[in-house]
Amino acid sequence: MTAIQREKMDYDVVIVGAGPAGLSAAIRLKQLDPDRSVVVLEKGSEVGAHILSGAVLDPAGLDALLPDWRTMDAPIKVPVRADNFFILGEAGQLRIPNWPMPPLMSNHGNYIVSMANVCRWMAGVAEGLGVEIFPGMSCSELVLEGDTVVGVVAGEFGRDPETRAPGPSYEPGMELRGKYVFLSEGVRGNLSKQVIEKYQLSKGHCPQKFGLGMKEIWEIDPEKHREGTVTHTMGWPLGRNAGGGSFIYHLENNQVYVGFVVHLNYENPHLYPYMEFQRFKHHPMVADLLKGGKRVAYGARAISEGGWQSIPKMVAPGVALLGCTAGLVNVPRIKGNHNAMLSGKAAAEAAHAAIVAGRQGDELTAYEAEVRTGAIGKDLKKVRNVKPLWSRYGLMASLLGGGLDMWLNSVGLTAFGTLRHKKSDAAATGLAKDFKPIDYPKPDGKLSFDRLTNVAFSFTNHDEAQPAHLVLKDPSIPISVNLPKYAEPAQRYCPAGVYEVLGTGADATFRINFQNCVHCKTCDIKDPSQNINWTTPMGGGGPNYPNM
Repeated sequence: MTAIQREKMDYDVVIVGAGPAGLSAAIRLKQLDPDRSVVVLEKGSEVGAHILSGAVLDPAGLDALLPDWRTMDAPIKVPVRADNFFILGEAGQLRIPNWPMPPLMSNHGNYIVSMANVCRWMAGVAEGLGVEIFPGMSCSELVLEGDTVVGVVAGEFGRDPETRAPGPSYEPGMELRGKYVFLSEGVRGNLSKQVIEKYQLSKGHCPQKFGLGMKEIWEIDPEKHREGTVTHTMGWPLGRNAGGGSFIYHLENNQVYVGFVVHLNYENPHLYPYMEFQRFKHHPMVADLLKGGKRVAYGARAISEGGWQSIPKMVAPGVALLGCTAGLVNVPRIKGNHNAMLSGKAAAEAAHAAIVAGRQGDELTAYEAEVRTGAIGKDLKKVRNVKPLWSRYGLMASLLGGGLDMWLNSVGLTAFGTLRHKKSDAAATGLAKDFKPIDYPKPDGKLSFDRLTNVAFSFTNHDEAQPAHLVLKDPSIPISVNLPKYAEPAQRYCPAGVYEVLGTGADATFRINFQNCVHCKTCDIKDPSQNINWTTPMGGGGPNYPNM
């Protein structure tokens, strides 16, 4: 087979992903040396198209990167004015007072933002400094020389949908090469998976843990709107079925972010995370807020939840993992954007020092050290036991034991040392025969909606003339293994209705509607047989999130 010939472009640093980590790295590199050549590649149709986050933003990362951001017309306008925490029962709620909460859980000084819009603004800042940003350019493979990552292939189009071989309109894309490559793909990125596996970066670390976050934007009755109010809940409807909870954030213009997170280590394969979210909105407290309003957007993404114990080695020859790619989310705080920005800044500083010293293609050990011993490490180490306590002993143990541990950690002590995560989320899935199916109420079309209706509000689109980016390692597994053992949970854990089982018995078939995919990566994480490989589709496809 003839090797594919591609044009090559050389840069000092190549960055994959225009999220807060990648853009922070790009900005910092240009701050350190305006002549540094930096390119950012983004698979979404525009910067921000694939960004979905709560989000209450801790400005610590932005303060470190752009100390004057408050005078730079940043889309960060709504300070948190009220902070509420509830435990829900089916028909009522119990408010947890703020005073027993550890100081780090306070949202005083934080802002309610659209991270999609923050990233669009950051991209403008980066371009103003001379960074090249190419949206619609997905990165399909790594470029290696020996054992060193020297670049990526971007902008490949026109492979045959069936054979995956170059088709008649094939465009080979380009090799973008750098002295260093930064992967800031978000959770479970395709290139990042390859790097972690190739260099065994997870060896000696706990398995990464994940949650599925789903979010809607609502326009509500102005009389019910309370700009700057932050509300978090736990408990109903999940109960003992799964860990997780909700967020409700009041931003400007009578809009509210309504989100729901389900920890993906749940055992019952009959659990339907999307329907848990829809059921949540019928709780009297939530229903009263949303009645008379309208949903204007929907999206979903996986969240890294392993924290301190699960951070892999973050560097390999020529390459570094940034932000959510490395799993830098602080789960109890439901925040990761500040750490993403700090990681981008740290990676940029390490790469700059290396290039000035005449190095390239080696391991940026200074970056790894800064993440683990600096502000990010301190942030994550304080909360490292909350998630393992929840996984082992449930919600109340996590609230009480985790709360105590966070208080002790604030003065340099700990009640538990460092608890380890055990199984992967895929391995945590139990057998269908050991659990009862869950009867979910039918969506009413006013507060709750079916998946396909909601997916339309993610503005997702994929060119059908491309190979499916959701690849089964063994096409027989869904029907021969997952269906009899686990009632094929892909039908339920996917928040976009990508996977279907059609027919019954010997006539059963498995269908993949890849056009619906919102790039959340849940299937890659939760499939109990680990048979689904989420790969990067052609650039420009996927969701087009407005204001997420």
